[in-house]
Amino acid sequence: MYGNMSSPFAARNQRATLYAKVGLETDVQAASPHRLVAMLFDGLFDAMTQAGVAIQAGNVELKGRALSRAVRILDEGLRAGLDLSAGQLATDLRELYGYVCTRLTQANLHSDLAAIEECQRLLSPVREAWTAIGQTPAAMGSTARAA
Repeated sequence: MYGNMSSPFAARNQRATLYAKVGLETDVQAASPHRLVAMLFDGLFDAMTQAGVAIQAGNVELKGRALSRAVRILDEGLRAGLDLSAGQLATDLRELYGYVCTRLTQANLHSDLAAIEECQRLLSPVREAWTAIGQTPAAMGSTARAA
C-alpha cells in the first residue's frame, strides 16, 4: 500500500527536478558569455556554502560532493575559460584558481571549514568585480544584443 502512495510523490519530485534542469539549460543557452561566468561564480559559491554547512553537520557525503563540484567549476569552467594571451590578469587568475582548487581539495580531505572560508574570501573580490563589470553600459548592451 505505501509503495502505491509514495509513487505519485516520487513522480512529482522527478518532474520538479526535470523542470529545474530544463530551466537551467534554457538559462544557459540564452545567457551571454558574461552571464555564463556569473552563473559559474554563483554555482561555485553555492557549492562552497553547501560544503561548509555539511562540515558543520558532519555530513561527509554532501561535503565531498559539494567540494568536488566547486573544484570542477573552478578547474573546468573558470580556469579553463581563461584566455592566457590576454595578459597578466588572466595569468594571475589562473594561479589564484589553482591555489583555491588545492585549498578546497585539502578542505575536503580534512573537513577544514577555515580553508573553505579562506577560498570564499579570496574569490569574493573577483566575483564582485565580475558583477560590477556586468553592470557597465557596454556589458549591458552586449547582454541585450545576446538576448
